[in-house]
Amino acid sequence: MLRSFFIAMSTNTAMRSFSEKSSVGRKLSSRFVAGMSVEEALAAAAELNRDGISASLDSLGESVSDEAHARHSANIYHQLLDAIETRGLDANVSVKLTQMGMDFNPALAESIVLEMVEHAARADSFVRVDMEGTPLTEATLQLVERIHARPNLYGRVGAVLQSYLYRTEADTDRLLQQGIRIRLCKGAYKEGPEHAFPSKIEVDRNYIKLMSRMTTYIHPDLHRPVFCGLATHDERIIDTMVRFVQQQGVMKSAFEFQMLYGIRRDLQRSLVKEGFCVRVYIPFGTEWYPYFMRRLAERPANVLFLAKNFFKN
Repeated sequence: MLRSFFIAMSTNTAMRSFSEKSSVGRKLSSRFVAGMSVEEALAAAAELNRDGISASLDSLGESVSDEAHARHSANIYHQLLDAIETRGLDANVSVKLTQMGMDFNPALAESIVLEMVEHAARADSFVRVDMEGTPLTEATLQLVERIHARPNLYGRVGAVLQSYLYRTEADTDRLLQQGIRIRLCKGAYKEGPEHAFPSKIEVDRNYIKLMSRMTTYIHPDLHRPVFCGLATHDERIIDTMVRFVQQQGVMKSAFEFQMLYGIRRDLQRSLVKEGFCVRVYIPFGTEWYPYFMRRLAERPANVLFLAKNFFKN
């Protein structure tokens, strides 16, 4: 019930407008959002790097309705890529297609993302294209495939797959065969039973099956695994993967665990100490409300955490 409530709230424009302008809203979001500016996000990435943790930077925003807004959003990513290169950060970027104009001009969105991936290649970095709701799933994967197939951009762009969707098993094989890097998550959008597994048990079971496949698949041309990210804070799933690595002899360098900024910092550090690669997703910017609500939807226990810590310094 709480999950459905927070997902519904994530699209409430009146509450979004109030929250993003409210000092209370900004204080609540600060646990999961690194700040409002590029500089704050870069500082958060540098701090993580000092702890041996990689970063993925996300300038928050989605569903823009005009080209000027889309290009403004893209410019922030170009600033990030320049800073990643000049500061020598262990970081990449993560972008939503609707923030680049996908809703009203898919060709514009593809052009903008192509320029971004070309910049990432020059900066020796990487662009992750986030996954949104199912109406965009196929279009997102096709866009990533077209850019990935371009000369000199192999391995510079990747996609996100969600284990709660029935189609994700086939999509996993499809992307792995092309050498496209995958971030596997459970999924944070409201989807009907025609698209998604209805129960957490089934979603988790599919996640475990797919993460095992991703880390043992050997690409026939690369002669090595396709480096993928396992995005989860679920300790049971993480423990399952740790045991799988030990039993199957999977190299720890063949994949990375991925987690969200502000969530389970203790677990992030402990995995690094055990020799695993860890990357933290760092969101920032003034358009934080939809992201924040989806974090509460994913893990309603976060509501209690926020309530306990709101009045602490």
